[in-house]
Amino acid sequence: MFAGRNVLVAGAGVTGRSAVRALTERGARVTVTDGNAERLAELAGLGADLVPGLSEPPAGTDLVVTSPGWRPTAPLLVASAAAGIEVIGDVELAWRASRDLPNPATWLAVTGTNGKTTTVGMLESMLRAGGVHALACGNIGLPVLDAVFEGYEALAVELSSFQLHWSSTLAPHASVVLNLAEDHLDWHGTMASYAAAKGTIHAHSAVVVHNADDPWSVRLADSYAPAGAKRVGFRLDTPRPGELGLVEDLLIDRAYGPDPRHSAEELISAAEVRPAGPHNLANALAAAALARAYGIDPGGVAKGLREFQPGAHRAVEVGEFGGVRYVNDSKATNPHAAAGSLLAHPSVVWIAGGQLKGAAVDELVEVVAGRLRGAVLMGADAPVIAAALARHAPDVPVHRVASGDDEAMNEAVSVASDLARPGDVVLLAPAGASLDMFRNYAHRGDAFADAVLARATGSADDGR
Repeated sequence: MFAGRNVLVAGAGVTGRSAVRALTERGARVTVTDGNAERLAELAGLGADLVPGLSEPPAGTDLVVTSPGWRPTAPLLVASAAAGIEVIGDVELAWRASRDLPNPATWLAVTGTNGKTTTVGMLESMLRAGGVHALACGNIGLPVLDAVFEGYEALAVELSSFQLHWSSTLAPHASVVLNLAEDHLDWHGTMASYAAAKGTIHAHSAVVVHNADDPWSVRLADSYAPAGAKRVGFRLDTPRPGELGLVEDLLIDRAYGPDPRHSAEELISAAEVRPAGPHNLANALAAAALARAYGIDPGGVAKGLREFQPGAHRAVEVGEFGGVRYVNDSKATNPHAAAGSLLAHPSVVWIAGGQLKGAAVDELVEVVAGRLRGAVLMGADAPVIAAALARHAPDVPVHRVASGDDEAMNEAVSVASDLARPGDVVLLAPAGASLDMFRNYAHRGDAFADAVLARATGSADDGR
């Protein structure tokens, strides 16, 4: 498929390196470009020509493979499209390359604004519990382009809107859009474009799964599901025929049983699903829908959920001190994610702030106002959140801390601890990106955990 073709790889990061390796091993003539000459030089020895800062494709280019971070408006990509050269992403490249394999893995694909990583982790755990040689990959860390050549039976693939934007023939066995809310509008331009990128995950799927509680998820399934695809829904309520859902405290499957219209299969109790919270019950139902589509029985689903270990910085409890629990959900990098995290607790001191990327926060604040003991704000868009709190939760005490990395987080945790009462949760659920103050969301979460533990140790040392 790629032998003898002239391929330009745009971007020399992790996905760029994977693309170069896969293409050169399959006989393509590869050129790589990147604006960062130092990063580009790290690909020396992989058999590709390294050319910094290209704004037009070299003569004779047959295909451009772009890294997901490159925007469609990048001059090189615009020039390539104008020249009639196909532009694809690393995920589309992985899909096409996998079609040449004798026993390609089955893809089970997950996208959405929030919950993707938790869902593919749950799905991987279910598949493995069912005896399947499976791996979670994609936007979760390991590039799918590396995973497709490793001999797995099934892949739980996390896909971002960036990756889906550059995919056209991707055909997973089953796919789900978990939810949709404002995010990455600086990249896509409009909510419609963002939604369209997400919807393409369904375009060639055999099983299309939707969240019946999320209007966007339903709309995208309606718009993009191919004729003849099996449709499966999930909801945080009694499931209808063809759905998974909740009956009292049990996760129930009415989609894959011997007679979905008249029978229901119990999967697991809601209390056994970790992390806690309604949004994670929804993630578990979505993962179960995909696992059942692959053929995992209810016992494998339950075993997988019991064995699942939540990822770092995703609603992880740091500890409980003085009757107050401290929870690190630094991965809640947009208002929709923060809402799910806040709604998991009845009384919260909220640590929030960062870069909102143009997203509105009024609806979030209005929904959670009754749960807030107090709010501690930091980062570039702290004033935006403060204004929303003043409008919708005027009685909630609000404290703003200055910028300053770990020092600011120490102050935030200290103030939040003083506001909290026994039974409360001090919750880091920022609703914004972290790069205004931290290297990434993990650095922010680590700073929170360190500050909590330092305060707890100090309190113990002081006899408090």
